[in-house]
Amino acid sequence: MGFTIGATRILSGSRRRTGRTTAECTAVAEYTGLWGWDVVPGARAAAGRCSCGDDSCTAPGAHPLSFAPEVPAGATLDHAARAWARFPGASMMLPVGRAFDVLEVAEAAGRRALVRLERMGLPLGPVCVTPTGRARFFVAPGAAAQLPQLLYRMGWDDADLDLLCLGAGTHITAPPSDMGGRGPVRWLRAPAPDTCAPPQARLLLGTLAYICHRSAAGAA
Repeated sequence: MGFTIGATRILSGSRRRTGRTTAECTAVAEYTGLWGWDVVPGARAAAGRCSCGDDSCTAPGAHPLSFAPEVPAGATLDHAARAWARFPGASMMLPVGRAFDVLEVAEAAGRRALVRLERMGLPLGPVCVTPTGRARFFVAPGAAAQLPQLLYRMGWDDADLDLLCLGAGTHITAPPSDMGGRGPVRWLRAPAPDTCAPPQARLLLGTLAYICHRSAAGAA
């Protein structure tokens, strides 16, 4: 296996994956320094086992390491390098509910919605896809608490929608980290100076709900 269970030194053996570590440190520094996001070292998974050391872990390789301090927004590349040197091989996880919340739908629906939203010229934030087939749209924080009311106002409150909103208290795996041993999370729309500030959820929600509803109807 590629890590030692229950230890802070996740990658086993004497070889140091310098190239990978450098890439991870650079990504962490971009998230903290350019986009103003906190980053938390996360667990890895291999063969269904989690590096946190808990044999009964319910989310192998998809949760923060409880013993690893987060790298705060504004941290430099040197800071990120020092942090990841303590936990080599850790995945990058982003706390939700601070700089952004997340609207999550099935990947196929998310891809169709993204094309439509871009054609409509609506403001968009970053969008990523997971190896589990989900698309995640970054929106302004507070969306999770507002979601029921927003769906009610738009007339979607009684619809059976495959649409979730992640808010405070949750973490997501950040690209390009592996998610639970299933593969990397990837950007569909990477953060950039004109996209890193997430839009209000209400601007995207109508289109996402419509596409989710159409997708469900087509599958019925």
